Amino acid sequence: MELKNYIPLIMEAAKNAGEEILSVYQSEDFSVEQKEDDSPLTKADQKAHELIVKALNETDFPILSEEGRTIPFAERKNWTYFWMVDPLDGTKEFIKRNDEFSVNIALIYKNKPVLGVIYAPVWKKLYVGGENLAAKVYTNQKTTVLTRKEQPLEITRILTSRSHLSSRMASYVLQFPKAEIIPMGSSLKFMHLAEAKAEIYPRFSPTMEWDTAAAHAILKSNGLGIEIINQNSGKPLQYNKENLQNPNFIVKR
Repeated sequence: MELKNYIPLIMEAAKNAGEEILSVYQSEDFSVEQKEDDSPLTKADQKAHELIVKALNETDFPILSEEGRTIPFAERKNWTYFWMVDPLDGTKEFIKRNDEFSVNIALIYKNKPVLGVIYAPVWKKLYVGGENLAAKVYTNQKTTVLTRKEQPLEITRILTSRSHLSSRMASYVLQFPKAEIIPMGSSLKFMHLAEAKAEIYPRFSPTMEWDTAAAHAILKSNGLGIEIINQNSGKPLQYNKENLQNPNFIVKR
């Protein structure tokens, strides 16, 4: 299957969802609700979900979205291809109005992400990549191909979550005496790695598969070849598990 044929579709879906998110972001009414797991849900999450699902329904693949219905493992375990969507990744950052949120769309094939797009609406930056494809970032009518450039540094730049800090993270950072800590929200942390603006992103607090899938596909692209590694097994993260929560992971350039 030619994955590149789906790139225009998911790029447009991500951009359209991003513009809808911005319209809410710039308004006075977020309509914040709490989901069953106590995570926040806004009008922007719901509108973005609806737009993305409408676009992806043009394909033959099922859709698993954070804001969609809960799909039992018995129903999805035999899916070969499916879309995994986080309509608004970084809802807490959205509510804080710090601009660090994104739209994430990934195509999963046999438990592995093979195509992904991430759109940062405020920054107008769109990242796309996947299996046997180049990773690219589009911004201000400029296209840049992302590559894994090696550069000697006296310090190690470590990415951390703005909203999910932990004592384990603090302990981890101590092993790098000259570390520079970069707090950031959402999957944009992964894209900081892709753009060689950081070296390590360790994660010791909960994430879900839709938080990492699109970024994982982009990071694995030709020219980058970066994996998100399960800290327990030492192997790349797997997707469409019965429990959709990710284990602790680490990403290194």
